[in-house]
Amino acid sequence: MSASNYICVVDDDISVLRSLREGLASEGFEAQTFDDPEKFLDYARTHTVKLAVLDYSMPELNGLQLQDCLRAQSSDTRVIIITGRDEPAIRAIASKGGAFAFLSKPFDDETFLDAVNRALDQ
Repeated sequence: MSASNYICVVDDDISVLRSLREGLASEGFEAQTFDDPEKFLDYARTHTVKLAVLDYSMPELNGLQLQDCLRAQSSDTRVIIITGRDEPAIRAIASKGGAFAFLSKPFDDETFLDAVNRALDQ
């Protein structure tokens, strides 16, 4: 699998991780999933991450904080924030922090995969 098809997904909900991994696999992408943001950051310190899909609402580190930590490690990683809380302030902070896309749960597979493809094509 080429590096351009390799995606990291971080969400504390195991069912969301499974669903996104399966959806990505059905389109030819390989996803490395993490239910712990700190484990993802450890992984990102030693691996190139082209695209990270980050849940906004997680204990300890939310998606925006995780995006900031990731940016400090790798300014080239593209980020998609997913959330069940579509609030304009969160969306604005995500965008200002460099998020490529901001998707509100529940989102359909087509919307998600379109955002993934656009992020990888940039």
